[in-house]
Amino acid sequence: MGNILVDLRSDTVTKPCPIMRELMAKAEVGDDVYGEDPTINKLEELSARKLNKEAALFVTSGTMGNQIAVLTHTSRGDEIILEASSHIYAFEVGGIAMMAGVMPNTITGNNGKISPDQLRKAIKPENIHYPKATLLCLENTSNFGGGTVTTLEEMDELANIAKGNGLKVHIDGARIFNAAVYLNIPVSDLVKSADSIMFCLSKGLGAPVGSMLVGSKEFINKARKYRKMLGGGLRQAGILAAAGIYALENLVERLQEDHNLAGKLARGLSEIPGIKVNIGTVQTNIVMADLTKSDLDVNNLVELLKQKGILVNSVNEKRIRFVTHRDISTENIDYTLQVIKQILVS
Repeated sequence: MGNILVDLRSDTVTKPCPIMRELMAKAEVGDDVYGEDPTINKLEELSARKLNKEAALFVTSGTMGNQIAVLTHTSRGDEIILEASSHIYAFEVGGIAMMAGVMPNTITGNNGKISPDQLRKAIKPENIHYPKATLLCLENTSNFGGGTVTTLEEMDELANIAKGNGLKVHIDGARIFNAAVYLNIPVSDLVKSADSIMFCLSKGLGAPVGSMLVGSKEFINKARKYRKMLGGGLRQAGILAAAGIYALENLVERLQEDHNLAGKLARGLSEIPGIKVNIGTVQTNIVMADLTKSDLDVNNLVELLKQKGILVNSVNEKRIRFVTHRDISTENIDYTLQVIKQILVS
């Protein structure tokens, strides 16, 4: 990896900055399973306050947070409703089936977003043959929708439909702060209608490890027990929490820089023959680009970029995903566009 100049695979590849490392080294710690780690406690209190909810729980990953949320909200045999490309359904190793034992009811949305009419149609009437729908899971921003944002009004309407039919609402908010920055509203407003929210510290916020699960005190007390069951009861975890506190207090507003760079990349790609970008869907820090050059395979393009020191991920046989983050600069974007143009136009 020594010759890699630009890593656009994901915002998970960010490295902790020197300030984070110093705070981690000096963090006051204790045994978190006993509730005695003061830095973890501070992070959980800060997270709950930021989202205007009663309580929060530090978890090792977004996947763990989402799985704990499903376990906490549902009983075995229940139905949960999700968008078909959502991370909980498609990229968490079937955990909802294996651990929670729930039936997924998937909706194919538009760029990862479901409409109110789609949700209404997906909620089945009471019938002896049907499982009981108890949970709606929304993803904001939508990863495989290309970083698209569900607005406050859209969130509230979907939540009202769900709750009117007896469903709880969980938000996979891995990048919920990106959504709030894009909309220029407090994140607490964006999640006010949700019963629980998971958000990642280790993506655009730049911390090395961890996510937060946020909700009511009753929800978090139950979730804490599931975290222990899944092996997530950590000990002197304040070392990790210190980085998360710094990220929440200092690095939220700078997410706009990532969005600006993603926009620059998208506009540049749209001017290169052989590759297509839907500029209208580039709202935050993710760019989906479709290869239209017929004599070049996506995997070959990924390999050619790697040879030039640029890492990206393919989504399918035609699509590449680029993700900007705090370790990406304007010069990195310029270099990436230059290399892609050389490959596609040569």
